[in-house]
Amino acid sequence: MEEKKDRIFQVEKIESDFRFDREVANIFDDMLNRSIPFYRQVIEATGEILLKTMPDNPKIYDLGCSTGNTLIYLASILKDKKPELIGVDNSRDMVEKAREKAKAYNKKIEFVVSDIEKIEIKNADAVIMNYTLQFIRPLKRPQIIEKIYNGLKENGIFILSEKVIFEHPKLNRNFVEIYYNFKKKQGYSELEIAKKREALENVLIPFTINENIQLLKNAGFSYTTPFFQWINFTSFIGIK
Repeated sequence: MEEKKDRIFQVEKIESDFRFDREVANIFDDMLNRSIPFYRQVIEATGEILLKTMPDNPKIYDLGCSTGNTLIYLASILKDKKPELIGVDNSRDMVEKAREKAKAYNKKIEFVVSDIEKIEIKNADAVIMNYTLQFIRPLKRPQIIEKIYNGLKENGIFILSEKVIFEHPKLNRNFVEIYYNFKKKQGYSELEIAKKREALENVLIPFTINENIQLLKNAGFSYTTPFFQWINFTSFIGIK
């Protein structure tokens, strides 16, 4: 399938906060690949972790699945285990795109349009939440993580990837600048970077690494640790 290019922020004025609408869904894969460092490698690492830890016929949820990249990959790497894969996203446009892509790849995955706060998680062997929790209001995050914990089987795995901030102000500024330099190398202009930052300002609220780990510990996870980090992007694993 031909990937459409992200040109959403090639404008002088942003009329609203960032939204996961049809316009974004149509270019989201390009946006992910150019905006999230080592995006593909994190998905592949997730696949390797689950390949080594999942039983046969595992039930795996991807919360905030967007266009289905993670589950489409897992359907391939875990095919001998015959997984039950469920993708959840509150954007109908994202889910439609995910279904379209999965069909093109001949992958049988259930995609559900639902708010993460409302979806029932039951008897899960693994739950994935990549770059999604950061868009949920901080006060609601503990109950989301607790619901995930309660929906996992014993020894179930939770994989969380997030953009993070740092408590050291100068280091945090330096890391942000390094990240923006990364985006420039992906072809984004100064205008696009500035406008996307403006659009995300009231929507994406990152936590520190320690705050994310504490969320998982408070929910009851017996062990949690980062398994990948690039500057201000970190992936965690929690074991029930």
